[in-house]
Amino acid sequence: MQPLADEFNSNNPGMTVNLETVTIQTILESLPVQLESGMGPDGSVVVDFGGLSRYYLDLAPYVDVERFEAEFPQLLQWLRGGDEGDAIYGMPTSQTLNGAFVNLTLFEQAGVPVPEEGATWEEWAEATRQVAEATGTDFAMEMDRSGHRFASLAISYGAELVDEEGRPVIDEGLREAIEQFVAWHHDGTMPMDLWGATGGATTRDLFTDFLNANVVFYFGGSWQLNRMDTEVGDLFEWAVVPAPCGPSSCTVMPGGGALVAFNTTDNPEVVGAFIDFLSMQENYERVIAVSKDIPGVQSVIDEGVEYVDASERTVAALESFTAQIPKIDAAAYRFQGWPFQRAMMNAMTTRIGQVLNGELTVDAALERIEADVNQAIDSANVQ
Repeated sequence: MQPLADEFNSNNPGMTVNLETVTIQTILESLPVQLESGMGPDGSVVVDFGGLSRYYLDLAPYVDVERFEAEFPQLLQWLRGGDEGDAIYGMPTSQTLNGAFVNLTLFEQAGVPVPEEGATWEEWAEATRQVAEATGTDFAMEMDRSGHRFASLAISYGAELVDEEGRPVIDEGLREAIEQFVAWHHDGTMPMDLWGATGGATTRDLFTDFLNANVVFYFGGSWQLNRMDTEVGDLFEWAVVPAPCGPSSCTVMPGGGALVAFNTTDNPEVVGAFIDFLSMQENYERVIAVSKDIPGVQSVIDEGVEYVDASERTVAALESFTAQIPKIDAAAYRFQGWPFQRAMMNAMTTRIGQVLNGELTVDAALERIEADVNQAIDSANVQ
């Protein structure tokens, strides 16, 4: 994005955009505090779309509204946080999808067939256990310590997570997903020292284990592709596989980032003009081509992207991720746009960790998850 910021500054005397790179933890933890105190930046990439909607600036006076509504209507709805209005709050920086990476070299060494599209989570667990045992690999499967990643499993098992009224749903699908997830940790399919050893809602990225060939199947997401390309390289053969299926669906969670402006900015014209500039098809495509991301703009999806310096494996992986989009369950889209999604994800991460450590039963964890999220909703309503 920096070359485009330089170009924008050069072409617009009197307007200056300064980009700052921050960690995902800063966006998740520090940005909401800054915004609440009125000391936030003019704009930012955000990933909690609906949860921060009260801080967004309506960009309609500064952008091509017709283009925004045609190119990314789903994101605009998410950013509105359930509001039925027509405000234009931002543009996508990319579209991401949860998904599974597998070490094909280990499968080949073990002589175990790679499960085909339509394979269930249980079938993947069985196949990867066989591979791990035959090759002496530490673990069969891992999943980032993240409520967002777990939501893919939960929804595939039939969990709704949120109802039409915006309240958490604790159903049999969520129960079965948690029970299966816990069982995989207790039987050694997944390592206890990841979800179990870290407390609270802390997110942990487990890419390093896959890089070091310590796990056969790693459930992360498309944002890891650049690292897969540059860090794994030719160390071993890997691939992105179709979404494992649960009893209800073969879904993954959509996500990504959105570039928004905040209503506390003193420079609405500048930040609005910059976001409009980035949203133009040719400029947006330049960013996606370098970052090796899935585009979130319809025209770029339709025409395709010529990725810069991407290996054949990475291009194939991007195609595999993109092929999952039609299979995304409606519940996943509804959950992604829920203003209290972050509260639900944090509650699931925290309470599942406590189940793994024997601090809660599954029944108690479900009760706590519901109470945690309802408390967050009620507190927000009081404010």
